[in-house]
Amino acid sequence: MGKSDRSKLARLLVVEEGFVREHAATQTAKRLEKARNNLLKHVREVGKSGDLAFMVETEKNIVQGDLDHYANSKSMISSLNAALSELNAIEGLLAIVDDKNRYEGVNKSHILPRNREKDLPLDEARQAFKSHYTRLNNLDKSRLSADEKSIIDTRKSNILNAGKLYAQRQAKTLDIA
Repeated sequence: MGKSDRSKLARLLVVEEGFVREHAATQTAKRLEKARNNLLKHVREVGKSGDLAFMVETEKNIVQGDLDHYANSKSMISSLNAALSELNAIEGLLAIVDDKNRYEGVNKSHILPRNREKDLPLDEARQAFKSHYTRLNNLDKSRLSADEKSIIDTRKSNILNAGKLYAQRQAKTLDIA
């Protein structure tokens, strides 16, 4: 890459930044920022609720919305579909985790040390929480606006807390301190 190519790239980046700033000053951009702030507030409230099923449902709705409206590459579609499958698995295990008799089968099927953490089964729900957290963490590394990153950060926090709440329910059901 020659000096003129580097100069051209620098000019193109300056032009792009100018348009980004110009766009940010529009009424549409301001309304979008307000809508995102409202979404952020709602996602925070969901996280504070401590309602694990509601937290998972909210995340699932956000992922479905991203798939329906913003997925624009094969890899994004694949990732969002994987996320939905994992969130469905969490919902399925939420239906049985509090039932000692039903959950005992899951417990017995995760007996190897690599399939346990703090004496609790690393079942599909626990794996899905970790996987989705990683997915959100990777998304946070992309080129997003500050308000989009705030939403991602809150979603990450919610998924991390949801995983902890799920582990607490596992421990209670299995009588593990």
